[in-house]
This record gives sequence, C-alpha cells and structure tokens, in this order.
Amino acid sequence: MLKAKSLFLLLIAATTGLTGFAQDGGRKIISLNDQWEFNKENGPVERVDLPHTWNDKDVLDDAPGYYRGLGIYKRKLKLDESVKGKAVFLVFNGVAQEAEVLVNGRSAAKHIGSYTRFIVPISAYLNYKDDVIEVRANNRFNEDIPPLTADFTFFGGLYRNVSLLIANPVHFSQKDHGSSGVFITTPQVSALAASVQVKSTIDNTLAAQKVQVITTIFDAKGSVVNKQTSAVTIHKNENKTIIQDIKSVQKPELWSPENPYLYRVVTQIVDVKTNAVIDQVANPLGFRWFRFDAAKGFFLNDKPLKIIGASRHQDYENRGNATPDALQIRDIELLKAMGGNFLRVAHYPQDPQILEACDRLGILASVEIPVVNTITETEAFTSNCLNMQTEMIRQHFNHPSVIIWAYMNEILLRLKFSNDKARQQVYFTHVRELAQKLDSLTRKLDPSRYTLLVNHGAWDIYNKVGLTKIPMIVGWNLYSGWYSGVPEDFGKFLDRHHKELPNTPFMVTEYGADADPRIRSFSPIRFDKSVEYGLKFNQVYLNAMLSRPFVAGGIAWNLADFNSETREETMPHINNKGLLTIGRQPKDTYFLYQAYLLGQPYLKITSAAWQDRTGIADSAALTSTQPVQIATNLKSAELFVNGKSLGIKDAVDHLIDWQVPFANGKNQLRVVSGDQNDQAEIHFQLQPFTFNDNRVPFKNINILLGAKRFYIDDQEHQVWIPGQPYKPGAWGWIGGEPYKGTNNRITYGSDKNILGTGNDPVYQTQQVNIKQFKFDVPDGEYDLALYFAELVGGETKEALAYNLDNNHKKEVEEQRVFDVSINGTAFLPKLNLAADFGYTTAVKKTTRITVQNGSGISIDFKPIAGKPLLNAIQLRKIY
Repeated sequence: MLKAKSLFLLLIAATTGLTGFAQDGGRKIISLNDQWEFNKENGPVERVDLPHTWNDKDVLDDAPGYYRGLGIYKRKLKLDESVKGKAVFLVFNGVAQEAEVLVNGRSAAKHIGSYTRFIVPISAYLNYKDDVIEVRANNRFNEDIPPLTADFTFFGGLYRNVSLLIANPVHFSQKDHGSSGVFITTPQVSALAASVQVKSTIDNTLAAQKVQVITTIFDAKGSVVNKQTSAVTIHKNENKTIIQDIKSVQKPELWSPENPYLYRVVTQIVDVKTNAVIDQVANPLGFRWFRFDAAKGFFLNDKPLKIIGASRHQDYENRGNATPDALQIRDIELLKAMGGNFLRVAHYPQDPQILEACDRLGILASVEIPVVNTITETEAFTSNCLNMQTEMIRQHFNHPSVIIWAYMNEILLRLKFSNDKARQQVYFTHVRELAQKLDSLTRKLDPSRYTLLVNHGAWDIYNKVGLTKIPMIVGWNLYSGWYSGVPEDFGKFLDRHHKELPNTPFMVTEYGADADPRIRSFSPIRFDKSVEYGLKFNQVYLNAMLSRPFVAGGIAWNLADFNSETREETMPHINNKGLLTIGRQPKDTYFLYQAYLLGQPYLKITSAAWQDRTGIADSAALTSTQPVQIATNLKSAELFVNGKSLGIKDAVDHLIDWQVPFANGKNQLRVVSGDQNDQAEIHFQLQPFTFNDNRVPFKNINILLGAKRFYIDDQEHQVWIPGQPYKPGAWGWIGGEPYKGTNNRITYGSDKNILGTGNDPVYQTQQVNIKQFKFDVPDGEYDLALYFAELVGGETKEALAYNLDNNHKKEVEEQRVFDVSINGTAFLPKLNLAADFGYTTAVKKTTRITVQNGSGISIDFKPIAGKPLLNAIQLRKIY
C-alpha cells in the first residue's frame, strides 16, 4: 500500500478501534493489523495480530506435512458517521492463497493467489455501527492455482499488512489489479534530458465534478523540477484515464546502484471550486536506461555492469512468512552491504517494502510469478497465471529498481507422462503455449522492461520444447558440483550457451551449495554440507561468471536459508544454501562475496564464526594445528596468533589460509594488511594425543563415527569431531566401515530426518559392522554415552527432484540385532534399533563407568543378526 506522508493521533482512532491512522491528501489509510480473532476450521479461537501465519511451528516438527486448509479471521470495524458517502476499501497485501472477504456476513470479494495485493470496496456492505470483517483464507492444494509444487513452504494466513483506505468519491482508481491507479514511464532518458509520462485513472462514485489533475516532480531535496496540470470533468460512475507528458527534465540525476537517486512524483486530484486536494498518490521516479547484450552482458546508463546478487525467500526464523517490515527491509540492507547489486524476487512477488528498499538502496531487481516445476493443463490454471502476471506488473510498475518481469521457473523439472511420449508432447505444447501467452502479455503491459524465463540445467529439453526462444532473456539455474557433476562443469555450460545461442542474452539465475553453519570440514567434499565446500563452490562460480563478458550476471541461491518443509538433511525443513542463516547471521560465504564485490579495502577472518573449536594435540606438542581462513580484496595479509606472526601470504581468489597451532584455552587472532586489520578470539579445547600425557588434561570428548566433518551443537555448546581408527594409548574404533546409503549421490552418511532430536548430524553418520571402540583412559570415574539410529528402512519418501544424477535405489532392510557390552559386562543385550525404537530415530544410552586397574574402556559389539553399528560416542571424565 502507498505510504502515508504523516501520522496523526486523532480522537477518531479511539472511537473506531483502529490504530495507525494516517492521512494523505484527501485519503486516509488506517492500519488494521491488530485486534483479530483467528481459528482454524473447527479449531479454538485465539487473539492475533498481523502479520500472521498458522504454519510457523508445524512446518518444523518431525511430523510430515503441515496444516493446509481453512483459517478464519474476524475483526470489528467501527466507523465514524463522517465516513458515510466516502469510498471505503480494505487493502490486503498478501493472503495465502484463496481468500474470501465478508463484511457483516455478506461476501464482498474473492481473490486467488498468495503473493499479490488485492483491494476490496466495502462501502455497500457497511452499517457504520458494529461492522464485522471476516476473512476466510485457505492454503489448501488446488490444482488450478500456482505454485503446485516447489522447494519452499506454502505458508497460510494473513501474513502481510492489512489496511483500511477511506477516499473521497472522486479518487484514483482502486480497480486496476491492486495498483495505485497511477503509472509512470520515462519514454526518453539520457544524461542531457528526460521525459516522463504519467497515466492516471480516476473513479467517481457520486455526482459529476470538475477537477484538476496536477502532477509535480520533486528532486531528492524537495525542490520542484517540473509540474503539469490537466483539467478534467469526471461524471458519476465514470472511470477516466488522463495522460500527462512532461518532456523537459534537463540533465537528470541518473539512478544506479552507485547513486540510487530518487525523484518523487506526486499526483493530485484538486477540486476546481474549492482548490482542495481530493486525492493524492506519490510514487518514486528513477531516471535510468538499460539493455542486455548477448555478447557483452548488461549495460546500465550505457555503462557495462556485471550483475551479481542473490534471490530471496520471504520467510524468517520461527516466523514463517509473517515477517515484520523492519526485518524485510534489513534483508535488502544486508544484500547491499554484501556488495550485491541485484535481487531476484523469487519465486513470487513479495511485500511492497522489498522493492521500495531496492529503489532507495540501488538494487536492480527481477520479479516473477510462482509458476514452478509443473503446470496444470486447464483454462482455470492459465487464467490464474495470466491474472497473477497482470497483478504483479500493475502493482510494481513504478519501481525504478525493476528491470525484468519473469514468469516460469524450472517448469520441466518434474516431467509428466514419462511413460506416454505422445501425451508428453501434448503437455510440452501446453507448457510452451502458456509461456508464450505470459511473455506476450508481459510485453504488452510493459514494453520498457525485459522478460525472463528460468530453466534448470537440462539444456536439451528446454531447447527442444522451445522455451529458450520465447523470452528476451534466458535464465539458467545451474548446480554443477551439487545436484549433478562437478563445479568445473559450470564454465562449460556457460560457454555452450554462448556458442549455441549466440544471440540470446542470459543470466545464471540460481547457483549454490548447502552450507550448514554448524558443519565444518578440513577435507570438504560434495554433500557434506560443510561451510568449506560452500566456499570452494562459490569461488569457482564467481570466477567463471566474472571472467566471461557474455554472462550478464549471476544470482546466488539464496540470500538467506529458508523453510522447505519436505526437506530432511542435516537441518530438517531448511534449505541451507543461503549466504545468511535463516536468522540472518552471515556465513563464511557472505564474507567471500564481500571480498569479491566491495569497492573499499576489505579484510575479514571468516573462521571467526567458528569460535569454539576442539582437536587432538599434535604428537608430543601442546598445540593442535588447524586451518584458519581470511577473506580479502587485498593482495596479501599477515596473521598473528597470540602475538606471534605466522607470516605474510598472498590471496588466491580472495582467500588466504594459514595452518594455526592452537593452544588450549583462548587464542587471539589478528590479521593485518596495510591499515586494515581484523581480529577474533577462538576458544580451543585441546584433546590429548595420548591419555598418559598429563600436560593436556582430559575433560570430555564428542566423536562422530563414519564422518569426516566437525559438528557444532550450538544448543548445548558442544563440538563433535570426526572419529579415527584406534590408536594405542588414545582412542578409536576397531573394525567396520562408514555407512553409505543406497543413494549414490551421498558420499557418506544419510540425509534422512532423524526423529526426536535437533542434532541430526550426530546421528546421520555411523560405523557399520563395528567390532569395538576403545578409550585407553586412566583410572577414574567417567560418564559414557552411546548414540544410535537405524538409517536403513522406514517410510519410503520421494527423492528430491533437484538431484539430477540421483540414482536412488530401493533400500534393502536387514534384520539387525546385536549385543553391546562395556569392559566385558552386558550393557545393551539384543539391541534391535528398528524394533525397539523405530527407524531414523535418535537413541542415546548413557552409563557411568569406574575404570580401575588400568583397564581403560572397551565397548564391544557382538552381532546376533546383521551388522552392529554405532553413530557417535561421548565420554566425560567426572574425577
């Protein structure tokens, strides 16, 4: 909704029960975010404020699925008598996904689609005494409403702001697909001069009236740049369009990411008789021109500009899509602070605050409708898609940040009719026809911007179906080295497009690798979910795109981690490809982008995010050597550890690594390059190389079996280290091999959701057919914990469609029964994890042990049926 220019605390607010009263040139905008009653269908009633979703909790639990159904919101509305005769509207910025609005029990409007504004005229339904608003929202699956399926959660609710708009009988039209009724274009722009066209649509609900439409352009200082007045007579019930051409804006200040200069266009309806402002709308204006070139990339204001940015989902940690304005705006501020210049608003239009922030901060943007993965071949589905595209364009038309309208994403990812090729060809024809309709509609509604259709990396099928020939720009979502292949395949794909489609501009609209911020590795490999693999992955992609002029740009997937209820993996229900966590804490990858993109000198200890570490002492030493990394755009830097220099090193692709000998306790790190510096404090728990080394006191140790990664339990502040084969005098496993699932893309461990724990990585790897685990600890009292989970079996779930080389085989369940004994005494006889606890369920068994006579601790695993296993083990010395 358009922002009000001033806020007043008026007496009427107390009598109406409405808060957030605002007035803007004859119209009043009043927030209706408070005092709602809500219940699910047949559920209990609760008081809620907006924004609100009913799925903020159930999408995170262990139960598959989440509530997709009816939610009912009710609110009283007491209006002053002075409102009679006015045009009164309810403005909904987002309701998921089918909405019916009732006023005093009468249906006033229905709307389809979760992600665009709709405006409901309610004057005819009001009694101006004890009015009641009811909104029936439903996020059920409906085959005629996109999105049908996607890698994000379809939250339900009134999850964006709702307001009351009170306007005079003559007002800017509220009938045009949720728009402001005023549309601004810049037919000509250069550094010397610019022209502006303002197209206004006006409605009149009462008697004929003579008015003036006055449009004024203000610069950023508030000075008038130009002004035009048009005299109009508007009759009762008439809808009239007025076009004003302003041709003489001299030497305009140009809008760009470096200088996001905004003018302000204020359009007023003025009563000729009284000279009073009847209605008023304000819009941003940015003078810029741009073009995409298939050989040379993107140009803004005739200057080449490499587009580098990120996509964004709108949900936030523990809030779902019901995200307050301030947190949404902060996302764009974080993107700007990263050095990004582009936001892909994906996979749906988002809150008006987002593009307003892009305008202010200088972030170019694309916006798209949620036609994702697949379509339904019905007239209703097509109609809904076309309406969504129209609403998106109309509502966001005036934002200078927007340069692209998009309409499909990976639409051939989930192929239908694979067993009926003739029928599949018919489906492909329908997909192509829908794409062509959306593209043609977009070009008609807005000839000034580019169209974009986004494909996944299946080159042949998108070309064969013809989807690379329809849009003005082709988008490719590429995950070489993650969902398929190796990172080095990425550059080959870019070159292929340039060779085979030399006249078609393109962008890399998605790329990324999961980086669970709790997982670190010194030998990162694909699918280990480590931050370190994410860093290497992004280095390869950035280098490839920046070195090829014909690549218009690259858009990282994603700005922040986001909810995807169907995902399992190390952090169930969360897609971890974000450069920020879902709570918007930066990962090492975010720092890498700053090193690549920021114009000013930059130096950052990325490893500082890993503040608590542990590791085994180097042989005969009182330190443990582990890597430390910094990100920089400087040539070289010097690292000091506890005041001692570890030398000067040159940056390679904006990163520098040192091998640091960490001492037990606090370690002060300081990196210096010229007048730039950064510092961090790392707390290190040194583990003895052997238990008889009294210089390193043993306290406790947490060990992952079958793993090559570290895991940071940020809830209990524990760090888990990879296991090792048994070393006399120390500890380790004897016998067996790391678990490897039936899914060939996983190099070790499982990606299943482990029930009953938030520490899934502790249970997702294991040593299978283990014979023994030993601790050669000295005599004393110890607490021992054994961790188990049966990873094979349970409910068969659909493999993620995104895993393009996913050779998923049916799991072969085996009966697994084994005895566990400790120092020769039975501890867990005839343990049967599947039968006793269930599949993929966290099992933790603890005991206290007295070690005496130099016996140490030996845990033995004796098979009865099948192969014994152990997922993790934990030992703590008591005294």
